[in-house]
Amino acid sequence: MFKKMGPGVLVAAAFIGPGTVTACTLAGVGFGFALLWALLLSIIATGVLQEMSARLGIITQNGLADAIKAELNIPWVRTLLIGIVLAAIVLGNAAYEAGNIGGATLGMNALFGTEHSVYYPIIIGTLAFVLLFVGSYKVLEKVFIALVLIMSLSFLLTAMVTKPDLVAILKGTFVPKIPEGSILNMMALVGTTVVPYNLFLHASLVSEKWKHESDLPYARKDTIMAIALGGLVSMAIVIAAASIPSGEITNVMDLAKGLEPLYGDSAHYFMGIGLFAAGITSAITAPLAAAYVANSCFGWKAGLKDKRFRMVWMFILGLGVFFLSFGIKPIEIIKFAQVANGILLPVIAIFLFWVVNKSTVMGKYTNSKMQNVLGFVIIVLALVLGVKSIIKVLGFL
Repeated sequence: MFKKMGPGVLVAAAFIGPGTVTACTLAGVGFGFALLWALLLSIIATGVLQEMSARLGIITQNGLADAIKAELNIPWVRTLLIGIVLAAIVLGNAAYEAGNIGGATLGMNALFGTEHSVYYPIIIGTLAFVLLFVGSYKVLEKVFIALVLIMSLSFLLTAMVTKPDLVAILKGTFVPKIPEGSILNMMALVGTTVVPYNLFLHASLVSEKWKHESDLPYARKDTIMAIALGGLVSMAIVIAAASIPSGEITNVMDLAKGLEPLYGDSAHYFMGIGLFAAGITSAITAPLAAAYVANSCFGWKAGLKDKRFRMVWMFILGLGVFFLSFGIKPIEIIKFAQVANGILLPVIAIFLFWVVNKSTVMGKYTNSKMQNVLGFVIIVLALVLGVKSIIKVLGFL
């Protein structure tokens, strides 16, 4: 089973970062199990889009940005879209990297105490640096499989420890309900699950793992398994958070503190390990995704050990450690990245939908009717989400 696992595990690791843990915690604390259906929808949407991205990567043996450059014939449209992609993903990931490293730092605080916490960002940054510098896809894949399994077990055990009501969970998952004041939480759940940079990352990574059309069934199975596991972990965080009184949560580690009176230190350690794994996996995938995007946009055709490829991820990782170590909050860059991602998600979803329906690109592997129906619904969802996130950032909501 592990030999056939591929880039899907990196995609799952990328979308379960500290942002997802925080969004799921707040949804659970604020609304119990009521928003699980929104999370389920976003997991299905992620699976559909990531499968299209993986299929494109295997059939064309190119990244998503390469497909944009090849298929868009109007020069100014192509340049504009490539510019938005570069700005949103390279600049955005640099800003978000501090949060990824910060999440792993919180996990280390829970496990080892705060006495030496000033060194934690440097330790995490160094660990991420070493794993990326090795430049071996196989090594990265094995490390991620281990980290994702540790993270999954941690969060699933934390949820089980709370002894949730299974009937209430099923109701929250399959009966849509929008509690008052929950719209922003719903947007956060969808926004942290359907991640634009994962579409670029996945299309590039599948061509590292698989080279032939006959490998498509493995890629599909890998994508479905990884996204389902990631979704299960996200749901487990919501379920665990639902057991805690809302007044006790000020940050994500309070989820562990809130469980302590009932279940002792065990939940605290599960949460710490899970948050550390979530932070470190996102701290590695964000720079990696940025490097792959720059690689495709500039047409370098560079490998993992190429100097240019390494310079991009070193820049992203270095900025993350710098921002966090000196307590700098790059709020303006984050706001810009949120606006850019709000534009990027529907645009990329529409482009991906268009290109995987082109027989000149995909041959006999174009979308089925069911995939097109699901794709259309997801594009509408992406448009609504994109507009709302831009309005929110610009302060109109």
